[in-house]
Amino acid sequence: MEGPVPSVWRPTLDAIVLRLVHGDYSLKSAISGVAPVSDETSREIKGNIGAYGATLVPLRAETWDSSVSIWQGDYWQVLVDLVTEEEGLSDLVLSAKIEEVAGGYQFEVYLVYVP
Repeated sequence: MEGPVPSVWRPTLDAIVLRLVHGDYSLKSAISGVAPVSDETSREIKGNIGAYGATLVPLRAETWDSSVSIWQGDYWQVLVDLVTEEEGLSDLVLSAKIEEVAGGYQFEVYLVYVP
């Protein structure tokens, strides 16, 4: 079932995108509840953002109008529409898995790409 991204997840997703904006594609800088990204995935994210050819910027309020969460049976998948300086909302998306854990949520970034 597809729906909007819950507001409780948005600050963490904002923090993840801010790290990407600053070139921390591995997410090794601690964000509470966010798993670091593998070196291979980090290279893919960096390459996909670079190949897109626009400058990634922090998320804006309109991001949440088109971003979605999808229940996968035992976790949520989110597709967050990313923003670039040149275009505003872009074709790039952040794909992540979110699981409920004791005391909150665990976020795992899959990829940044153009679907």
